[in-house]
Amino acid sequence: MNTKMKGSKWAIFIIGVLTVQVTLADVGLPKVFGSHMVLQRRKPVPVWGWADVGEKVTVTMNNQTKIGKAGKDGQWRISLDAMEAGGPYQLVVKGKKNTVTFDDVMTGEVWVCSGQSNMEWPLRSAANSKEEIKMANYPQIRQLAVSKAVSLTPVSNIVGEWTVFSPATAPNYTAIGYYFARQLQHDLKVPIGLINTSWGGTHSETWTSREALNRDEELLTVAGKLPRTYQEVVQSGKERIQTLLQAQQAGLPTVAETRTWASLDLNTTAWKAMNVPTDWEWGGLPTLDGDVWFRRKVMLPASGRFKNITLHLGSVDDEDSTYVNGQLIGSTKGRSPRAYVVPDGLLKPGRNVIAVHVTDRGGVGGLVGQPEQLRLSGDNVDVPLAGSWEYRVAGVNESSYNPGPNTYATQLFNAMINPLIPYAIAGAIWYQGESNAGRAYQYRRTFPLMIQDWRQHWGEDFPFLFVQLANYNAANGNSRQGSSWAELREAQTMTLQLPNTGMAVTSDIGESGDIHPKNKKDVGYRLAAEAMRVAYQKAGINAGEVSSGESSRKEASRGPMLDKMVTDGNRAILTFWNADEGLRVNDKYGYLKGFEVAGTDHMFYYAKADVQGNTVIVHSDSVAVPVAVRYGWADDNGEVNLYNKQGFPAGPFRTDTWKGITEAVKFGE
Repeated sequence: MNTKMKGSKWAIFIIGVLTVQVTLADVGLPKVFGSHMVLQRRKPVPVWGWADVGEKVTVTMNNQTKIGKAGKDGQWRISLDAMEAGGPYQLVVKGKKNTVTFDDVMTGEVWVCSGQSNMEWPLRSAANSKEEIKMANYPQIRQLAVSKAVSLTPVSNIVGEWTVFSPATAPNYTAIGYYFARQLQHDLKVPIGLINTSWGGTHSETWTSREALNRDEELLTVAGKLPRTYQEVVQSGKERIQTLLQAQQAGLPTVAETRTWASLDLNTTAWKAMNVPTDWEWGGLPTLDGDVWFRRKVMLPASGRFKNITLHLGSVDDEDSTYVNGQLIGSTKGRSPRAYVVPDGLLKPGRNVIAVHVTDRGGVGGLVGQPEQLRLSGDNVDVPLAGSWEYRVAGVNESSYNPGPNTYATQLFNAMINPLIPYAIAGAIWYQGESNAGRAYQYRRTFPLMIQDWRQHWGEDFPFLFVQLANYNAANGNSRQGSSWAELREAQTMTLQLPNTGMAVTSDIGESGDIHPKNKKDVGYRLAAEAMRVAYQKAGINAGEVSSGESSRKEASRGPMLDKMVTDGNRAILTFWNADEGLRVNDKYGYLKGFEVAGTDHMFYYAKADVQGNTVIVHSDSVAVPVAVRYGWADDNGEVNLYNKQGFPAGPFRTDTWKGITEAVKFGE
């Protein structure tokens, strides 16, 4: 919210719990402007801010001087004429009593980077990060990192600052954004600015304005549920957590009770069960921040001698204290993987108990590593521990009552998008959808609605490029039992019907056991290829090429896309767009994977598939008359291996329109 204090010389811009102050007697600009920023080339450049009512404001940069004055609301806006790429420059804004100067300003291409955790994912956590950071010598790549914030109403400012890409700053850059920028800089030879405004685990609806939701009949009720104040939200949160606890365990324990929770012989008949590893918000404790204990019984053979044993827990968010048979064996803060040495003699033949006290201070909580990391291992012992663990809540943090980014729609648009408008941009790159997969059918309308909403607020149909969800074993979904992730990918593909859109397919570079695949380089390069086609009307690059060498120009910037299917006896013949130079199989065995075919009974069978030019011939001995073909139709569709000759993968598709498993699910369900 934006509150001007009556009778005071201060204007306070409240963004969630963050406060930015500007003296009204001084000329001020929002934090989207700063030293080291990149301004968009070849477009008028809006510059805006606050001053005294009627105050004259002068903006000077690159031999331009523009004059304006603040209106009755104390706001001013001046546009600089379009400039070619260049710099560094000074941007000087002068008022009656003060002058604001920004140094090392470049003009080039500016891209908004937004979405959830895979866009937020920092370079320090991506594959080959040490080498990339060591070689971080790209001073014309800049990033504005927008601090996380929520608001029930549109606000005017952010917290954040522009930085220059260097070994010191590189670890915190969005990894996808960096690789995208590096390739674009190589191709365009201009400075690249990234505005990184992203938040892990968020829905598309929280990135959409209230006005847009009000225009949609299905989402109108969602906008109507927005509270007036966060005080109402906190009270509602307390009631929500109380209801959760009553359903789980009829209240919180005393401190004396929790002291017994590591013991070998504790009675846990009243405890609940959760499949671990997981973020406990998805495992049965939504919106809970606080303390939770996990216990797991381990049976060891009577003949064993248990020495040199290590307990591996994988990553824990945020802190843990871990016990074996009642004895503390380790405690760690932070998300690094845990590996605790179990003292010789502590493990016994027969029944043993591992107890882990986890403290989460906000966001994700629990044992959140990979299933294969969770195990007891050592001399003659290798016991997998992924699976069902008992759990019980020991305490609740006040943050549990506060709104999360998904508690209500529009919050992140208000706090993290609206303050950026009307900063001149080339376009946006987006990686999101995992959190909307349960409502994938509805995403067919909510995702395009969000894109159109941003464009309307900026006042132009700027290029919007997005990443299709990578392969991930979310719920082992497939054609037989249904796949919400496949349906979400389909909704993303359908969004390409909007003008000036592009999509990077990543089914071939995900990780079955990790929703955050570490290969961000190929994602960034594929987005850059689409940018060259959509934003710059140039042919795309080869998907497998890196920016260290000249990009050989091809006519494709993305993979094959289904054109049509015809049948010939028991064969289905598929033809594709983006395959003028032919199709190829990316597999050492030389045969296609991921195809299924069904007849009128809607039963899908694995099919044999062969490439012939720009067509694929599909058949199965189990289906006499093909009615439908699906390719890569599963949560974890990582076996797909159909590519065009330029090296871009084909996205998953289906030829049928049979009802999916998310068709009836709506927002809030």
